[in-house]
Amino acid sequence: MSMTGFVGSIPELYDRHMGPVLFEPYAHELVKRLPRGRILEVAAGTGRVTRRIAERGDEVVATDLNGPMLDEARKHTTGNVTWQVADAQALPFPDASFDAVACAFGLMFVPDKPLALREMRRVLRPGGKIVLSVWDSHAKNPASQTLHTLACELMPDNAPTFMAIPFSLHDAAALQALTGGQVETVAILGVAESAASMATGFVRGNPLYNQLVERGIDAAAFQARVEATLAERFGDRPCRTPMSAHLVVA
Repeated sequence: MSMTGFVGSIPELYDRHMGPVLFEPYAHELVKRLPRGRILEVAAGTGRVTRRIAERGDEVVATDLNGPMLDEARKHTTGNVTWQVADAQALPFPDASFDAVACAFGLMFVPDKPLALREMRRVLRPGGKIVLSVWDSHAKNPASQTLHTLACELMPDNAPTFMAIPFSLHDAAALQALTGGQVETVAILGVAESAASMATGFVRGNPLYNQLVERGIDAAAFQARVEATLAERFGDRPCRTPMSAHLVVA
């Protein structure tokens, strides 16, 4: 899965509208499980986890395959942080050079997941830990499921498969077998300031937006439909939605 779709205004809208709702609560959960020391972050995105690591005073090397996402992360982060574009499947670091590796909601997008996990283990010092998060099933994340359903209804002959990828590692037993780690499922109530804010993030802070434009679909009309559906199902001002994710310590 290429991450090149996160370009233009998408990283900023992604962080502003989806970051506080979907990613900030789980950033705290991940960092609580993360050892202290020199930390490598893989698939740092717009830096929600990076900020929390830097705030506690650790050195962090934050990497992502997508440069524009790291550019957005830099705007919001202070502390002992080094930023580097890097592929999780070929980490450009020496063996045994980090005390821990963090990866928040990134493993799902990596084509060769066992290779990425081997790379994470390679750069760990003896006794180091990998701490990562992945989304639980669509059914346990109903706001995201709503977006996926509406997008598939809009494009039935060429459904946007991107929307399914974030939830592709939802099977806890399979995840444990893949990572060899301890899997803990954490349910959280996500709170957006409004259904409009969440809809903006879902539609315009998402590579899905590029697909709408490429196909000549009225993105504003689709966003309005997403907003109305979210408000109906989860309320408005605020918009509250159940979420569930797996936290892995390996």
